[in-house]
Amino acid sequence: MRVALHLGQLLQPVPGGIGRYTEALGAALPEAGVQVQGFAAGTLSQRRRAIFPDYVDLGWPGGSARYELWHRLRRPALPVRADVVHAPSLAVPPPGPRPLVVTVHDVAFLRHPDAFTRRGLGFHRRGLEIAYHEARTVVTASDFSRDELRRVGFEDARIHVVPHGVQVGQPEADDVIERRLHRVGVTQPFVVCVGTLEPRKGHDTLIGAFQAARRELPDLTLALVGPRGWLTVPGLEGAGMHELGKVDEATLDALYRRCTVCAVPSRYEGFGLPALEAMARAATVVAADSTSLPEIVGDAGVLLPPLDVQAWANAIVELTCDDAARKELGERALQRAHTFSWEDSARAHAEVYAAALSAPARP
Repeated sequence: MRVALHLGQLLQPVPGGIGRYTEALGAALPEAGVQVQGFAAGTLSQRRRAIFPDYVDLGWPGGSARYELWHRLRRPALPVRADVVHAPSLAVPPPGPRPLVVTVHDVAFLRHPDAFTRRGLGFHRRGLEIAYHEARTVVTASDFSRDELRRVGFEDARIHVVPHGVQVGQPEADDVIERRLHRVGVTQPFVVCVGTLEPRKGHDTLIGAFQAARRELPDLTLALVGPRGWLTVPGLEGAGMHELGKVDEATLDALYRRCTVCAVPSRYEGFGLPALEAMARAATVVAADSTSLPEIVGDAGVLLPPLDVQAWANAIVELTCDDAARKELGERALQRAHTFSWEDSARAHAEVYAAALSAPARP
Protein backbone atom coordinates (compact mmCIF):
# COMPACT_ATOMS: atom_id res chain seq x y z
CA MET A 1 0.00 0.00 0.00
CA ARG A 2 1.21 3.49 -0.85
CA VAL A 3 0.14 6.48 1.28
CA ALA A 4 0.65 10.18 0.57
CA LEU A 5 1.39 11.85 3.91
CA HIS A 6 1.19 15.63 4.32
CA LEU A 7 4.39 16.93 5.95
CA GLY A 8 3.49 20.61 6.11
CA GLN A 9 3.85 20.73 9.91
CA LEU A 10 7.53 19.77 9.57
CA LEU A 11 8.15 23.01 7.67
CA GLN A 12 6.94 25.14 10.58
CA PRO A 13 9.51 26.96 12.79
CA VAL A 14 8.21 24.95 15.78
CA PRO A 15 6.62 21.71 14.50
CA GLY A 16 5.17 20.93 17.94
CA GLY A 17 3.37 17.76 18.90
CA ILE A 18 1.75 17.31 15.49
CA GLY A 19 5.17 17.52 13.88
CA ARG A 20 6.56 14.91 16.28
CA TYR A 21 3.63 12.63 15.49
CA THR A 22 3.97 13.08 11.72
CA GLU A 23 7.70 12.45 11.65
CA ALA A 24 7.67 9.45 13.98
CA LEU A 25 4.71 7.85 12.22
CA GLY A 26 6.22 8.38 8.78
CA ALA A 27 9.48 6.80 9.89
CA ALA A 28 7.69 3.73 11.30
CA LEU A 29 5.19 3.08 8.50
CA PRO A 30 7.56 1.24 6.09
CA GLU A 31 8.06 -1.52 8.68
CA ALA A 32 4.27 -1.86 8.75
CA GLY A 33 4.22 -2.50 4.99
CA VAL A 34 3.26 1.04 3.95
CA GLN A 35 5.19 3.00 1.34
CA VAL A 36 5.17 6.69 2.22
CA GLN A 37 5.23 9.56 -0.23
CA GLY A 38 5.64 12.74 1.77
CA PHE A 39 4.40 16.02 0.32
CA ALA A 40 4.27 19.68 1.33
CA ALA A 41 4.88 23.11 -0.15
CA GLY A 42 8.50 23.79 0.69
CA THR A 43 11.97 22.37 1.09
CA LEU A 44 12.40 19.57 3.60
CA SER A 45 15.55 19.55 5.72
CA GLN A 46 18.32 17.13 4.81
CA ARG A 47 17.71 15.10 7.97
CA ARG A 48 14.03 14.71 7.17
CA ARG A 49 14.71 13.97 3.50
CA ALA A 50 16.57 10.91 4.78
CA ILE A 51 13.34 9.81 6.52
CA PHE A 52 11.14 10.72 3.55
CA PRO A 53 13.26 10.09 0.42
CA ASP A 54 10.14 9.97 -1.80
CA TYR A 55 9.17 13.59 -1.15
CA VAL A 56 7.18 15.91 -3.40
CA ASP A 57 7.64 19.67 -3.01
CA LEU A 58 4.34 21.23 -4.11
CA GLY A 59 6.04 24.57 -4.77
CA TRP A 60 4.23 27.89 -4.80
CA PRO A 61 2.09 28.87 -2.98
CA GLY A 62 3.25 27.68 0.40
CA GLY A 63 2.15 28.00 3.99
CA SER A 64 -1.19 29.53 4.87
CA ALA A 65 -1.92 30.62 1.27
CA ARG A 66 -1.98 27.00 0.09
CA TYR A 67 -4.08 25.96 3.08
CA GLU A 68 -6.58 28.69 2.22
CA LEU A 69 -6.85 27.32 -1.32
CA TRP A 70 -7.27 23.80 -0.01
CA HIS A 71 -9.95 24.75 2.48
CA ARG A 72 -11.86 27.28 0.41
CA LEU A 73 -11.61 25.86 -3.13
CA ARG A 74 -10.41 22.26 -2.54
CA ARG A 75 -7.65 22.77 -5.08
CA PRO A 76 -5.06 22.55 -6.57
CA ALA A 77 -4.98 18.80 -7.08
CA LEU A 78 -2.16 16.84 -5.49
CA PRO A 79 0.58 15.61 -7.85
CA VAL A 80 1.16 12.42 -5.86
CA ARG A 81 1.05 8.72 -6.61
CA ALA A 82 -0.73 6.97 -3.78
CA ASP A 83 -3.62 4.71 -2.82
CA VAL A 84 -4.62 6.86 0.17
CA VAL A 85 -4.05 10.50 1.22
CA HIS A 86 -3.42 11.09 4.92
CA ALA A 87 -3.78 14.53 6.51
CA PRO A 88 -2.13 14.26 9.97
CA SER A 89 -3.72 17.54 11.06
CA LEU A 90 -6.66 19.76 10.11
CA ALA A 91 -4.73 21.20 7.16
CA VAL A 92 -6.69 18.94 4.82
CA PRO A 93 -5.60 18.66 1.16
CA PRO A 94 -8.00 17.74 -1.65
CA PRO A 95 -7.43 13.99 -2.13
CA GLY A 96 -8.77 13.76 -5.67
CA PRO A 97 -10.08 10.26 -6.46
CA ARG A 98 -8.20 8.67 -3.54
CA PRO A 99 -9.67 7.89 -0.11
CA LEU A 100 -8.92 10.54 2.52
CA VAL A 101 -7.77 9.81 6.09
CA VAL A 102 -7.64 12.69 8.58
CA THR A 103 -6.12 12.73 12.05
CA VAL A 104 -8.14 14.91 14.41
CA HIS A 105 -6.03 15.38 17.52
CA ASP A 106 -8.68 17.24 19.51
CA VAL A 107 -11.45 19.81 19.26
CA ALA A 108 -9.97 22.31 21.69
CA PHE A 109 -10.96 25.10 19.30
CA LEU A 110 -14.61 24.25 19.99
CA ARG A 111 -14.25 23.80 23.75
CA HIS A 112 -11.86 26.72 24.39
CA PRO A 113 -12.37 29.17 21.51
CA ASP A 114 -10.94 32.01 23.62
CA ALA A 115 -7.55 30.27 23.43
CA PHE A 116 -7.36 30.69 19.62
CA THR A 117 -7.05 33.60 17.26
CA ARG A 118 -10.00 34.38 15.01
CA ARG A 119 -8.02 33.10 12.05
CA GLY A 120 -7.03 29.95 13.93
CA LEU A 121 -10.64 29.26 14.82
CA GLY A 122 -11.75 29.59 11.22
CA PHE A 123 -8.96 27.35 9.98
CA HIS A 124 -9.63 24.53 12.45
CA ARG A 125 -13.40 24.68 12.10
CA ARG A 126 -13.15 24.46 8.32
CA GLY A 127 -10.66 21.59 8.56
CA LEU A 128 -13.01 19.69 10.86
CA GLU A 129 -15.93 20.34 8.50
CA ILE A 130 -13.93 18.93 5.58
CA ALA A 131 -12.95 15.89 7.64
CA TYR A 132 -16.59 15.31 8.53
CA HIS A 133 -17.75 15.48 4.92
CA GLU A 134 -14.84 13.87 3.07
CA ALA A 135 -12.74 11.58 5.29
CA ARG A 136 -13.52 7.90 4.90
CA THR A 137 -11.72 7.16 8.16
CA VAL A 138 -10.66 9.43 11.02
CA VAL A 139 -7.78 8.80 13.41
CA THR A 140 -7.57 10.15 16.94
CA ALA A 141 -5.16 9.26 19.71
CA SER A 142 -7.34 8.78 22.80
CA ASP A 143 -10.74 7.56 23.93
CA PHE A 144 -11.40 11.07 25.20
CA SER A 145 -10.92 12.56 21.73
CA ARG A 146 -13.02 9.79 20.17
CA ASP A 147 -15.87 10.77 22.49
CA GLU A 148 -15.40 14.42 21.55
CA LEU A 149 -15.73 13.50 17.87
CA ARG A 150 -18.88 11.54 18.61
CA ARG A 151 -20.35 14.60 20.28
CA VAL A 152 -19.81 16.73 17.17
CA GLY A 153 -21.45 14.18 14.89
CA PHE A 154 -18.81 11.72 13.62
CA GLU A 155 -20.06 8.14 13.32
CA ASP A 156 -18.37 5.45 15.38
CA ALA A 157 -17.61 3.37 12.31
CA ARG A 158 -15.31 6.05 10.92
CA ILE A 159 -13.37 6.80 14.14
CA HIS A 160 -10.23 4.79 14.92
CA VAL A 161 -8.40 5.33 18.22
CA VAL A 162 -4.67 4.92 17.64
CA PRO A 163 -2.42 6.07 20.52
CA HIS A 164 0.85 7.78 19.77
CA GLY A 165 4.12 6.07 20.56
CA VAL A 166 7.38 7.08 22.14
CA GLN A 167 10.95 6.20 21.25
CA VAL A 168 13.89 7.09 23.44
CA GLY A 169 17.57 6.48 22.78
CA GLN A 170 20.22 5.64 25.31
CA PRO A 171 20.91 8.42 27.84
CA GLU A 172 24.00 10.54 27.45
CA ALA A 173 26.76 10.40 30.02
CA ASP A 174 26.01 12.15 33.31
CA ASP A 175 28.59 14.88 32.76
CA VAL A 176 27.18 15.63 29.28
CA ILE A 177 23.67 15.93 30.70
CA GLU A 178 24.93 18.27 33.43
CA ARG A 179 26.66 20.46 30.85
CA ARG A 180 23.46 20.72 28.81
CA LEU A 181 21.53 21.86 31.87
CA HIS A 182 24.27 24.35 32.74
CA ARG A 183 24.08 25.86 29.24
CA VAL A 184 20.40 26.72 29.72
CA GLY A 185 20.93 27.89 33.31
CA VAL A 186 18.89 25.18 35.02
CA THR A 187 20.00 23.65 38.31
CA GLN A 188 18.46 20.96 40.47
CA PRO A 189 15.95 20.68 41.98
CA PHE A 190 13.66 21.88 39.20
CA VAL A 191 10.20 21.39 37.76
CA VAL A 192 9.91 21.19 33.97
CA CYS A 193 6.84 21.91 31.85
CA VAL A 194 6.86 21.34 28.08
CA GLY A 195 4.33 22.96 25.75
CA THR A 196 3.27 26.19 24.11
CA LEU A 197 2.98 28.98 26.69
CA GLU A 198 -0.69 29.88 26.68
CA PRO A 199 -3.58 29.86 29.19
CA ARG A 200 -5.15 26.62 27.90
CA LYS A 201 -2.00 24.74 28.89
CA GLY A 202 -2.53 25.62 32.55
CA HIS A 203 0.68 27.55 33.14
CA ASP A 204 -1.15 29.95 35.44
CA THR A 205 -1.95 27.11 37.87
CA LEU A 206 1.61 25.81 37.66
CA ILE A 207 3.22 29.21 38.21
CA GLY A 208 1.01 29.88 41.23
CA ALA A 209 1.84 26.45 42.64
CA PHE A 210 5.55 26.93 41.97
CA GLN A 211 5.59 30.29 43.76
CA ALA A 212 3.86 28.72 46.77
CA ALA A 213 6.22 25.72 46.75
CA ARG A 214 9.25 28.00 46.56
CA ARG A 215 8.36 29.57 49.89
CA GLU A 216 9.21 26.19 51.43
CA LEU A 217 11.90 25.22 48.89
CA PRO A 218 13.77 28.43 48.00
CA ASP A 219 16.27 26.60 45.74
CA LEU A 220 13.52 25.14 43.54
CA THR A 221 13.38 26.44 39.94
CA LEU A 222 10.91 26.09 37.10
CA ALA A 223 11.95 25.40 33.48
CA LEU A 224 9.34 26.24 30.84
CA VAL A 225 10.01 24.72 27.41
CA GLY A 226 8.10 25.88 24.36
CA PRO A 227 7.27 29.00 22.35
CA ARG A 228 4.83 31.68 23.45
CA GLY A 229 1.38 31.11 22.04
CA TRP A 230 -1.91 32.95 21.90
CA LEU A 231 -2.64 35.31 24.85
CA THR A 232 -0.38 36.20 27.75
CA VAL A 233 0.50 33.96 30.68
CA PRO A 234 1.03 36.13 33.80
CA GLY A 235 3.96 35.58 36.14
CA LEU A 236 6.61 34.45 33.64
CA GLU A 237 9.14 36.92 35.01
CA GLY A 238 9.01 35.65 38.61
CA ALA A 239 11.95 34.54 40.70
CA GLY A 240 13.32 31.10 39.88
CA MET A 241 11.67 30.99 36.44
CA HIS A 242 13.54 29.89 33.32
CA GLU A 243 11.65 30.49 30.07
CA LEU A 244 13.74 28.42 27.66
CA GLY A 245 11.64 28.63 24.49
CA LYS A 246 12.39 25.98 21.90
CA VAL A 247 15.26 23.66 22.84
CA ASP A 248 17.04 20.92 20.89
CA GLU A 249 16.19 17.27 21.42
CA ALA A 250 19.30 16.52 23.50
CA THR A 251 18.56 19.38 25.90
CA LEU A 252 14.91 18.32 26.19
CA ASP A 253 16.06 14.79 26.97
CA ALA A 254 18.37 16.14 29.71
CA LEU A 255 15.53 18.19 31.22
CA TYR A 256 13.22 15.18 31.33
CA ARG A 257 15.89 12.95 32.87
CA ARG A 258 17.00 15.33 35.61
CA CYS A 259 13.77 17.09 36.58
CA THR A 260 12.38 16.62 40.05
CA VAL A 261 8.87 16.82 38.61
CA CYS A 262 7.53 17.04 35.06
CA ALA A 263 4.31 19.06 35.29
CA VAL A 264 1.53 18.70 32.72
CA PRO A 265 -1.20 21.06 33.99
CA SER A 266 -3.07 21.44 30.68
CA ARG A 267 -6.81 21.93 30.89
CA TYR A 268 -7.43 20.26 27.56
CA GLU A 269 -5.29 17.65 25.80
CA GLY A 270 -6.17 15.25 23.02
CA PHE A 271 -3.27 13.00 24.05
CA GLY A 272 -0.53 14.65 26.11
CA LEU A 273 2.71 13.62 24.39
CA PRO A 274 5.01 15.48 26.85
CA ALA A 275 3.66 13.33 29.69
CA LEU A 276 4.50 10.15 27.77
CA GLU A 277 7.93 11.44 26.73
CA ALA A 278 8.74 12.25 30.36
CA MET A 279 7.49 8.86 31.54
CA ALA A 280 9.76 7.16 29.01
CA ARG A 281 12.70 8.78 30.85
CA ALA A 282 11.42 7.59 34.25
CA ALA A 283 10.44 11.13 35.24
CA THR A 284 7.99 11.85 38.04
CA VAL A 285 4.89 13.18 36.29
CA VAL A 286 2.24 15.38 37.88
CA ALA A 287 -0.63 15.93 35.44
CA ALA A 288 -4.12 17.33 35.28
CA ASP A 289 -6.84 14.77 36.01
CA SER A 290 -8.91 15.89 33.03
CA THR A 291 -9.49 15.16 29.32
CA SER A 292 -7.07 12.54 27.93
CA LEU A 293 -4.27 12.79 30.49
CA PRO A 294 -5.55 10.10 32.91
CA GLU A 295 -5.56 7.64 29.97
CA ILE A 296 -1.89 8.29 29.31
CA VAL A 297 -0.54 8.63 32.85
CA GLY A 298 -2.67 5.98 34.55
CA ASP A 299 -1.29 5.06 37.96
CA ALA A 300 2.25 5.97 36.91
CA GLY A 301 1.99 9.60 38.03
CA VAL A 302 0.07 11.99 40.24
CA LEU A 303 -3.23 13.35 38.85
CA LEU A 304 -4.62 16.61 40.21
CA PRO A 305 -7.48 19.03 39.42
CA PRO A 306 -6.11 21.48 36.84
CA LEU A 307 -7.29 24.59 38.74
CA ASP A 308 -6.28 23.59 42.30
CA VAL A 309 -3.14 25.66 42.88
CA GLN A 310 -2.67 24.48 46.46
CA ALA A 311 -2.90 20.80 45.51
CA TRP A 312 -0.22 21.32 42.87
CA ALA A 313 1.99 23.20 45.34
CA ASN A 314 1.63 20.44 47.93
CA ALA A 315 2.46 17.73 45.40
CA ILE A 316 5.57 19.57 44.18
CA VAL A 317 6.85 20.06 47.74
CA GLU A 318 6.08 16.50 48.85
CA LEU A 319 7.68 14.87 45.81
CA THR A 320 10.73 17.11 45.92
CA CYS A 321 11.30 16.01 49.52
CA ASP A 322 10.55 12.30 48.99
CA ASP A 323 13.20 10.50 46.96
CA ALA A 324 11.56 7.10 47.49
CA ALA A 325 8.20 8.24 46.13
CA ARG A 326 9.85 9.76 43.05
CA LYS A 327 11.81 6.57 42.45
CA GLU A 328 8.69 4.41 42.68
CA LEU A 329 6.70 6.65 40.36
CA GLY A 330 9.60 6.80 37.91
CA GLU A 331 9.78 3.01 37.73
CA ARG A 332 6.03 2.75 37.14
CA ALA A 333 6.20 5.50 34.54
CA LEU A 334 8.94 3.72 32.61
CA GLN A 335 7.03 0.45 32.66
CA ARG A 336 3.85 2.14 31.41
CA ALA A 337 5.69 4.05 28.68
CA HIS A 338 6.92 0.75 27.26
CA THR A 339 3.31 -0.06 26.29
CA PHE A 340 3.29 2.83 23.79
CA SER A 341 5.36 2.29 20.64
CA TRP A 342 5.48 3.91 17.22
CA GLU A 343 5.72 0.41 15.70
CA ASP A 344 2.32 -0.49 17.17
CA SER A 345 0.93 2.88 16.14
CA ALA A 346 2.16 2.44 12.55
CA ARG A 347 0.59 -1.03 12.28
CA ALA A 348 -2.71 0.37 13.53
CA HIS A 349 -2.50 3.23 11.02
CA ALA A 350 -1.94 0.68 8.25
CA GLU A 351 -5.21 -0.96 9.29
CA VAL A 352 -6.92 2.44 9.15
CA TYR A 353 -5.64 2.98 5.61
CA ALA A 354 -6.95 -0.44 4.58
CA ALA A 355 -10.32 0.43 6.11
CA ALA A 356 -10.38 3.67 4.11
CA LEU A 357 -9.73 1.76 0.90
CA SER A 358 -12.63 -0.60 1.53
CA ALA A 359 -15.06 2.06 2.84
CA PRO A 360 -17.61 3.55 0.45
CA ALA A 361 -16.99 7.06 -0.85
CA ARG A 362 -18.57 9.84 1.18
CA PRO A 363 -21.78 11.21 -0.36
